[in-house]
Amino acid sequence: MYQPYGTRIPEGIFISKMRIDTENAIMGADTNRELVVEKGTVQCLSDKRETLDHCRFCIHCREFRVTGRWVTSPSLAYCTKCRVTEDVDLKKIEAVKCADRQGEGFHSMMSIIG
Repeated sequence: MYQPYGTRIPEGIFISKMRIDTENAIMGADTNRELVVEKGTVQCLSDKRETLDHCRFCIHCREFRVTGRWVTSPSLAYCTKCRVTEDVDLKKIEAVKCADRQGEGFHSMMSIIG
């Protein structure tokens, strides 16, 4: 469930100008959401799950946790700062770091580069 802007979430952290799904995401120090993988999908929005194949090409996806180690998302392949070129084994992904803090949901990078 999304919390209204400027409210206290159960852990006592004050959040302003940011919506956080406190049931399905953990905000880290880097302010990316950490989405846990369940049956090959993540809870992208409170009412929508997305497949890892979508995450792999989403502009918001930053990293995948693969067997305990964080690896940069292939969606950053065309980022001039990152230039990632390795693919990720989707069957081994345990969690996804997502930079979507506005509740936009899946947004394909293909619409940007294509």
